[in-house]
Parts: sequence; C-alpha cells; structure tokens
Amino acid sequence: MMQPQLVIFDFDGTLADSLPWVRSVFDDVARRWGFRPLSAGDDQALRQMRTDALLRYLGVPGWKIPLIAADMRRRMSRDIHVIQLFPGVASMLEQLAAAGPRLGIVSSNATGNIKQVLGARLWGLLHYTECGAGIAGKHRRLTRLLRRARVQPQHAIYIGDEIRDIDAARRAGTAAGAVAWGCNPAQTLAHQRPDLLFLRVHDIASRLLAVPA
Repeated sequence: MMQPQLVIFDFDGTLADSLPWVRSVFDDVARRWGFRPLSAGDDQALRQMRTDALLRYLGVPGWKIPLIAADMRRRMSRDIHVIQLFPGVASMLEQLAAAGPRLGIVSSNATGNIKQVLGARLWGLLHYTECGAGIAGKHRRLTRLLRRARVQPQHAIYIGDEIRDIDAARRAGTAAGAVAWGCNPAQTLAHQRPDLLFLRVHDIASRLLAVPA
C-alpha cells in the first residue's frame, strides 16, 4: 500500500490500555444489566471471539447494547485517571503528525474520555474524530470521517485491536491495520488477513512512513 494520507485509530486497546479497567468493572456491569459475568479461565477464550459471538456467549440482547455502552462510558469518565496510553503512543502520534499524514480517531468511547486520556497536546494533533460509535456502526463513522476529510478510502488506513475494526475498515474501503497488544490476540487478528499487523507501538510510524508516498 502507498503511504496513507489519513491514519485513523481506534482508541481503547489500540492507543489506550483500558482492558485492565474493563476487567475490573465487568462483573458489576454484568450484575446490573443481567448478563453472564466472567468466569475463571474465560479471558483467553473470549479474546479470540468476534464481537457478535462474544455478545451471544454473554447473553446480551441487542436492545441492551447501547445502554451498556453508555453505562461503560459513564463509568470510565468516573475512573478516567486510571486509564493510560500504551507506552510509546505519544511519540508515535507525534512522529506521524510531523511526517505529514493527517490523523483521526473513530471510537465507541466518548469524546470527553478520549480527550482526557490523550491530553491537550496529543488531542491537538488530531484532525478528525468520530466518537460514540455503536458496536456495529464503526464503518459508517469511518465513511463519514472520510467524507469530512475529503480523502478517498484507498488513501486511508484504520488501525484497531479487534476483528470488528478490520471488518469496519473493509466495509468503509480503507486499508486495515491491526495491533497485537489489545483485545484480540495477534494470531486471531492475523487469520483475518489485515493489510498490516503491528507487533509493537513504534512499528506503526516506522512501517507507515517507510512505504512510498
């Protein structure tokens, strides 16, 4: 692929190390909304599932998904001080921004949460954001962001940590990048054949900027 004009990131599990926090509140959320809590040994098996399979396993009906997502965003806002960026993310974003590609975020998380974790300096590097995307609606947010940016899909890449991020990129027509340090493990993501699989944070800038412009 050519060097992208626009690099779009997922947030949780891609830029922010929020999975430990999700685990810490999961059972309380499950009790409130009446779905299956995590059992010992569940973690590795669940991390290999697609989102739709995971929701079926947990017993979450479709009508509850927006309510649970809103609850999770509120809880994260309360606990935002414990959410940190993965090591190296700040310098990676700065390197990309200095080299020319425009940067964006498409995420299910709330704008305020993302802004708090990134801080003013890194937030200021972003040209476009589409936050609060539904579980199955990321491709629509990607398409809307591309229109706002006036960038053709083939000149953009969407980078995330889940199978659904790869699916969203393909539905929107962008290249699909996957990171190995988030929700779905590297082997699971590799089976989906993303255009690029990043094993370390600093690989993102080095690989994207190494391809011909």
